Amino acid sequence: MQVFYKILPRKVWDWARAQRSFSGSGIDLVDGYIHLSTLAQVRETAARHFAGVDDLVLVAVPEQAVAAHLKWEPSRGGALFPHVYGTIDPQQVSWVKDLPWTGTAHDFPEDLLS
Repeated sequence: MQVFYKILPRKVWDWARAQRSFSGSGIDLVDGYIHLSTLAQVRETAARHFAGVDDLVLVAVPEQAVAAHLKWEPSRGGALFPHVYGTIDPQQVSWVKDLPWTGTAHDFPEDLLS
């Protein structure tokens, strides 16, 4: 089972949990789909799009939770990224962890990316 990752502000995730549906944040809403990253892509995503941003969470989304609305599309340098053309049910995510900014980079959970 593959797992995808979403980085977003904690307040946005808290709101999605309260609404029982996540339809995206920021650029997702502009582009019309939810941007996700694979394990191999998520650190660069954080560095490129969230440098200096604190109070973020990292959400682990199992592939089966989004499979019906998942498309692999080219992005950075032509690499294929998972995009969700639909919503994500917060109750179907594997976990949500803090993604604090250390002053130079985000501190990813050790058990995930060590």
